[in-house]
Amino acid sequence: MDNQVLEALKTRRSVRRYSDRVVEQEKLDAIMEAATYAPTGMGQQSPVIVLVKTKEVRDKISKLNAKVMGRDIDPFYGAPVVAIVFGNKASVPTWFEDANLVAGNLLNAAHAVGVDSCYIYRAKEVFESEEGLALLKEWGLDANYVGVANCILGYGESERPVAKERKANYVIEV
Repeated sequence: MDNQVLEALKTRRSVRRYSDRVVEQEKLDAIMEAATYAPTGMGQQSPVIVLVKTKEVRDKISKLNAKVMGRDIDPFYGAPVVAIVFGNKASVPTWFEDANLVAGNLLNAAHAVGVDSCYIYRAKEVFESEEGLALLKEWGLDANYVGVANCILGYGESERPVAKERKANYVIEV
């Protein structure tokens, strides 16, 4: 079947080397809007996205993430933008799944508008730290918000990776 949405879903790949090229605001707006249309438990729309475009804040969060890893690297691979998806543990029982669905929509929407992306872990640990909790407070979020995903956004320095062949028995029909 020939379909642009299905093709985008099949061709999106994680990119791990970024240029410093700025992502256009129009594209960021489209990506964020698509992310907000992810399904959520009981339609509660409990996740929140913090879109980090400021280099100073982006670098601070990168350093906190690297600290969790115990390494002195940039876990955001030079990407200029980070969209941090938070789940609200005080809301519906599906808060974690809801936040991950938002992250999935975000990553796929980025690809659909020509922006590269990658899902980066350790948001939970970063925002449970003293420094992370201070950032939450600064952003008007309370400790019920749990970091679920860091979605880095930007333009890769090289061609997008090609998908590996899908494994046998991925889908079992009964």
